[in-house]
Amino acid sequence: MGEFRPVPDALGYLAGRWRVERSVRDLASGDDGEFSGTTVFSPVDSGGLLHHESGTFVWRGVPRPAERTLRFLPGEADGTADVRFTDGRPFHDLDLSSGRHVADHPCSADLYRGEFTVRDEDHWRTVWRVRGPAKDLVLTTDYARAD
Repeated sequence: MGEFRPVPDALGYLAGRWRVERSVRDLASGDDGEFSGTTVFSPVDSGGLLHHESGTFVWRGVPRPAERTLRFLPGEADGTADVRFTDGRPFHDLDLSSGRHVADHPCSADLYRGEFTVRDEDHWRTVWRVRGPAKDLVLTTDYARAD
């Protein structure tokens, strides 16, 4: 991928509605899936954003509704975010000041490594590589601003 766009304020950049396209590849089985939908980052009283994703996930040819919710809170450093599950457990940090960020999230014996890249003011991408005894996945998500 080419140059990245620095983002001085991650929460400010993410706020709003995004179209989402995600590919999911299971490297162990060779199965592929895809998710298509929207993500809305809406303000919450704590000063952060509530991330709500909803759409359709197709796996092995079977479409089903899918959704998830995360909390993006102000991080320790200005312009960064502390991403948490809705129950408050930590997920990962996010610093887009260089336009690119790598974050790790251990989940049982598996490790999720996410790479976040900002292409321009209306497009960004995440690539999660999940490795461990239970999973061997690559999830690539492209976001396009819908506002």
